[in-house]
Amino acid sequence: MIRQVKYTTFLRDVLVLAFTTFGGPQAHLAHFQKILIDKRKYLSEEDLMELNSLCQMLPGPTSTQTLAAIGYRLGGPNLAYLTLLVWILPAVIVMTTAGVIMSSIQEKNWSLAFTSFIEPMAVGFISYGAYFISIRTINTKTGTALFVIAAVFSYIIQTPFIFPAILLGAGLVTALKYKAQPKEEKTKIVIPWANFTLWAGVLIVAAILGGVTKSLHVKLFENFYRNGSLVFGGGQVLTPLLYTEFVEVTEGTKEDNTRANELKTKIKKQYKLKPLHHPVSHNEFLSGYAFAQALPGPVFSFSAYIGALSARDFGVGGAILGGIVAALGIFLPGTFLTFFVIRFWESLKKYRGVRASLEGITAASCGLVAASAIILFQPLANTFLNFSVTIATFCLLAFTKVPSPVIIVGGLLLGFGYRAVFMQ
Repeated sequence: MIRQVKYTTFLRDVLVLAFTTFGGPQAHLAHFQKILIDKRKYLSEEDLMELNSLCQMLPGPTSTQTLAAIGYRLGGPNLAYLTLLVWILPAVIVMTTAGVIMSSIQEKNWSLAFTSFIEPMAVGFISYGAYFISIRTINTKTGTALFVIAAVFSYIIQTPFIFPAILLGAGLVTALKYKAQPKEEKTKIVIPWANFTLWAGVLIVAAILGGVTKSLHVKLFENFYRNGSLVFGGGQVLTPLLYTEFVEVTEGTKEDNTRANELKTKIKKQYKLKPLHHPVSHNEFLSGYAFAQALPGPVFSFSAYIGALSARDFGVGGAILGGIVAALGIFLPGTFLTFFVIRFWESLKKYRGVRASLEGITAASCGLVAASAIILFQPLANTFLNFSVTIATFCLLAFTKVPSPVIIVGGLLLGFGYRAVFMQ
């Protein structure tokens, strides 16, 4: 049962979640359960899982869309947009600030060697994300098979369009098991197209304005809006796509750079990408991603960091604006599409095939995350140190209760020590 609530009360709870929720979409769901259901009883557990399943079928940040959808159910579009703003704002501010600080470090030619442990740690975080999601959601032989197939195909065919194709195919496979779902009385599906038109209109207008004005900030918005419209599977799946579009490898050994740039060239051709004028270094990218893992709130806030770095040549104000437009670009499309589908979801979910398809969609999403970990590890040097740091990070996350922020801080301290001892 979903009840009406006061905006201020609900938004205060959302702000608490924004400052205390770590760990990505599956972990976020546990926090939503604790605060919004167990404590406040805004909706039932069945309602929460249902909205989360719906959001998994759409592109964009799943936990953000789920929270916005809850706001929509409780108070309509006004509360939903306020929910989105309150939820993303703290992490976006921090990641934009991190981008500005990173730019300052680069301008002063300070060494980033202290982040040497952070890069393989970021891969460890992604690997754990795949592991955590899979053990919680895959419990059938069909799901396991779809997990493996999705990982292999998304690794071999690295284009943004493979993500929705894989999810759709996996959903169709498990939809064939519809007879296992209980029957419900069907109602006529009436589709309001307003939010879909809004999503498509913003995409078209942004592309036209970017081409006419040649403005970097408009192009940044269009780039992230397009990515936000294509990415299924959460922040870990977004990462390799941003990597191919924004990263210019200029640090490390000649062998490392050659390996990374060859990988980027291959992927860039498959994506048919045109990189922006101001690239981000490989070191900056993985360091920022690892830092984003240490923050509460949505992992997609990492986009604000990339946006700030991409606009660094426009000064501090330009970098801040870059972070803002990148964040808006990445979060809005999934929000528009969620509000579009949620209006007729009640009628759609009465079909058994739709409910059965969620098993395949979830399993394939796990496979996409697993493939992204492999893609991001490839540019790193194949050294014992990198392998050890990645495995150690994974083990700390999987088998201990050490919080993510503590792991990241520990990695930075180890990096400072490593630099002091071995790189003087």
